[in-house]
Amino acid sequence: MFLFSDQTPITFHDALPEEVDVAIVGGGVIGVCTAWFLAKSGRKVLICDKGRIAGEQSSRNWGWVRVNGRDDAETPIAIESLRLWEAFSEEIGPDIGFERRGIIELAETPEEMDFCERWMSVATENQLDTKLLTPDEIARIFPAAKGAWIGGMMTPSDGRAEPFKAVPAIARAAHSNGVVIREACAVRSVETHNGRVCGILTEHGKVKAQSVLCAAGAWSNMFLGNLGIDMPQLAVRGTVARTGPAPSVFEGAAGAKDIFIRRRKDGGYSVATGITEHLIGSSSFRYGGRFVPALKSASELSFRLGVDPTQAAFPRRKWSGDEITPFERTRVLNPASSKTVLEKMRAHLDARVPALKNTTLIESWAGMIDAMPDVVPVMDELANPSGLFIATGFSGHGFGIGPGAGKVMAEMIDGHAPRFDLSRFRFSRFADGSKLKPGPGI
Repeated sequence: MFLFSDQTPITFHDALPEEVDVAIVGGGVIGVCTAWFLAKSGRKVLICDKGRIAGEQSSRNWGWVRVNGRDDAETPIAIESLRLWEAFSEEIGPDIGFERRGIIELAETPEEMDFCERWMSVATENQLDTKLLTPDEIARIFPAAKGAWIGGMMTPSDGRAEPFKAVPAIARAAHSNGVVIREACAVRSVETHNGRVCGILTEHGKVKAQSVLCAAGAWSNMFLGNLGIDMPQLAVRGTVARTGPAPSVFEGAAGAKDIFIRRRKDGGYSVATGITEHLIGSSSFRYGGRFVPALKSASELSFRLGVDPTQAAFPRRKWSGDEITPFERTRVLNPASSKTVLEKMRAHLDARVPALKNTTLIESWAGMIDAMPDVVPVMDELANPSGLFIATGFSGHGFGIGPGAGKVMAEMIDGHAPRFDLSRFRFSRFADGSKLKPGPGI
């Protein structure tokens, strides 16, 4: 595997157009998929990324494409997303690595089993093929998993894809369809006129635009904060590793209590523990109180001292359009993987899946996950300035739901009535007195 860095050769270096219909800030899975669907509808689209397409979390995630266990409001979009992943695979080709191989979640405690049983009502409502598993069925379907399993659930139609390959492949296809893409081009600010966006100001010049989408992942809070828009967002570090070629224990993706595996196209497994780490900084104190309800169920979140460049300074400092921004100082955020997490990962893997005990973890990496207080994203248009759209805070769910979310945002930008109930994802929920209901964890 090859992680993106600021030394990675630039793939997309299109000249900045004078004017576009839609300018997208951020070249991750959400921005790229939104651009794909906007181009399909005839819109002229520009994607600007401060570093590289899919350089950060969009290429560093687990590669799960799941409906299984999602938040109620996300589930219909996730179902649509699975269909779109399949369509991408047919139109773009097998490079994205998408396959429907099923996802399993195993339960060892009554609380874990209770979640599976309660989620079946969501599965039934959405006519999914999810089924509860008995210990005997687990022994038959996933015999390599060792634990005192009392049950679990499985969605056979769920899938997997290759994060490092998938989003760049979709970007290349979008580029062939007319989307203008510029890497190593930070957007410094959004320009407005009479309460409506009218363009973006990049480090390489201005571009007029009727609409602007902020799809900047973990950097969204900082970007929006410079526009005077306060959005409570924090980032957590997730560490992932991969094995070399390994015997097949399950061809899809599986969560076995404290270890998570996903079969890879190269014959190995991507491995994670579910442990995330928050690096304490100024934003921790600015927004930490809002995350308390979600933290009560986040048993696998730990706190560390460290440097997180996505956190704005305290007090928050704004910059003008002719200043070098934090986005130019950190082109590709490439955090170190956690040694502590890797040690636990090795121990958990050996204990839970002994068939992989002698398989070497040949590479590890980390990414910064953009998280919201209720563990679901923002997908909305702002009232002021109008024409500014936000799609961020996917809280570890973004890769799998990316195509569906991209289509939602493209239709929103095009002015179509939403096909899904998006009220849970409105930006105003953080300021209108609503009681936030935390969704399932990252």
